[in-house]
Amino acid sequence: MKTRNIIFYLIGLLVFSSCEDMFEPADENTRQIEDLTGESAYVHGLLIYAYDRMPYLTTTQTDVATDDAVTNVTNNYRTMALGTWQSDNNPMSQWDQCKDGVQYVNLFLSMVEKVSWAPSSASKQQMFIDRLKGEAFGLRALFYYYLLQAHGGLADDGKLYGVPLLTTPENGSSDYNQPRALFADCVKQCFADCDSAMALLPVTYENISTADAIPAKYRALGANVSNFNLVFGEKARNLLSGKVAEAIKAQVALLAASPAFREQSGVTSQQAALLCANVLKRIDWELDPQGNIWYKNKTKLEPEGGEMLEILWREDRHKNADQESRNFPPTLYGKGEINPSQNLVDAFPMANGLPISANNSGYVEKNPYADRDPRLSHYIIYNGAKFRNIDIVTGLYSNSKSEVKDNLGNVPASTRTGYYMSKLLREDVNPQSSNLVEQQHIYARIRYTEIFLAFAEAANDAWGPTGDGGTGHSAYDIIKAIRERAGIAPEVPGVERVDVYLEECKNNKDMMTSLIRNERRIELCFENKRFWDLRRWMLPLNEPVDGVEITKIDADKDPDPDNLVYRRFKVEDRVFDSSYQYYGPIPRGEILKWSQLTQNKGWE
Repeated sequence: MKTRNIIFYLIGLLVFSSCEDMFEPADENTRQIEDLTGESAYVHGLLIYAYDRMPYLTTTQTDVATDDAVTNVTNNYRTMALGTWQSDNNPMSQWDQCKDGVQYVNLFLSMVEKVSWAPSSASKQQMFIDRLKGEAFGLRALFYYYLLQAHGGLADDGKLYGVPLLTTPENGSSDYNQPRALFADCVKQCFADCDSAMALLPVTYENISTADAIPAKYRALGANVSNFNLVFGEKARNLLSGKVAEAIKAQVALLAASPAFREQSGVTSQQAALLCANVLKRIDWELDPQGNIWYKNKTKLEPEGGEMLEILWREDRHKNADQESRNFPPTLYGKGEINPSQNLVDAFPMANGLPISANNSGYVEKNPYADRDPRLSHYIIYNGAKFRNIDIVTGLYSNSKSEVKDNLGNVPASTRTGYYMSKLLREDVNPQSSNLVEQQHIYARIRYTEIFLAFAEAANDAWGPTGDGGTGHSAYDIIKAIRERAGIAPEVPGVERVDVYLEECKNNKDMMTSLIRNERRIELCFENKRFWDLRRWMLPLNEPVDGVEITKIDADKDPDPDNLVYRRFKVEDRVFDSSYQYYGPIPRGEILKWSQLTQNKGWE
């Protein structure tokens, strides 16, 4: 177990960190972990190690194991989707990383109140203790959320289990042979940790200007504006805050209230909706008008640009060309790794809001990208689309303007589906090594749009399309706002703006459920959400991934709708067993080591 490696590492750190002479160690070299309480930097390092174990991915990866995309490289996610997913070969595992994080958090919490963080100031000492404890509680909830998502499931006895529930640090004498706690008990612990974090942390880290803004408990200890801003001010902005803990609690609730878990989780859709509503109240239910294309907001992406309304929690800004190097078409010196599927392209409705399969949608097979949901052109590069002022041709005909062809299957870096990803990419980046131009990027850990969609999903399930449960907002209201922001049913002067399909779904709970799920698929595509959504919704995991082959009738003519032929074809199968793979496995090595651990049903 890696936890024991952490313990041995920390013991080694203690033994050697203050060694005056390697060959004549001083007496204090026999110190124990508890002796670190006199060295705040080392104790704080435990919390930093926990932050380092956060499971957020900063590039598009897991979508290639779903019906949304394939990749033109061989990686663990691709081979997993082709049938190699096993309990001892699980790219989606969170076991080691998140359990390490829990151990670091538990060690930190066992020591935080014993450390002298600010010995000369009682107020600063207490403020540091409160903030650091709050961060730790929030991080532990986050780790357990990802553990539940990846490893929670039904065992052979019919019970829904989570993972071993640990709230105190393990050490050399601990009993590591611990059973899995019930899923519902793990959820309760997540909720309790989020509540503890919210009680200790400010909603956001912001500087104050007057002493009246200092909480009374700190004023009583003599806190002043300068000291308060030192601990809780804007310099701590990207640390886990009260609003982040509140959002994590809402995410846990949505997972627990989902079809795969709701029967034994102890959480209802009504509870999940209300917890999401608590998060959205913080921003007065205001949807960022540019929130669906935040990655194109050049001003806000710069360090001096301030915060975006869309981003609830984010990574620090990074100046690089990583995503572009991986995903630009080869014409633009990229590797074209993530190839969106025809399945995903079909999920984008027409600009009038109707699905392309609707009889009166206006969809034309010979001109499939015309009059579509504007998000399609923002998120996906299709044949004939202009990207970085270049016409990208993915069809099977020549493109004399390109030195390196972007045609379907033309070179190893070419698309396998007829599409390239454009979402999350900055067009003002140049990944060419001899002329490299990097730009600032933000990776969103939690977007407000995700919480809006979570609320809509839970609210519709709890109260139907138009019920609001006392929140003042319904699933219908949210989806209407999201689709209007996207440009669906565009405004026409003198004509009432009506999203006909949404109005039809308004009167049918099942149709609204499908619409909400489709909106989530579109809005969160390429953000590593689809795999987990399919599993918690218990939707088919084994839908084949399709692409499009485009040829010319007459090679001498320029491409136009009447001259191109579109042929759908299967690119890749998805080999998942829906009889049990809605729940991920406990690592086989852990099952073999510890007799108290039970495996999820169907896994060896």
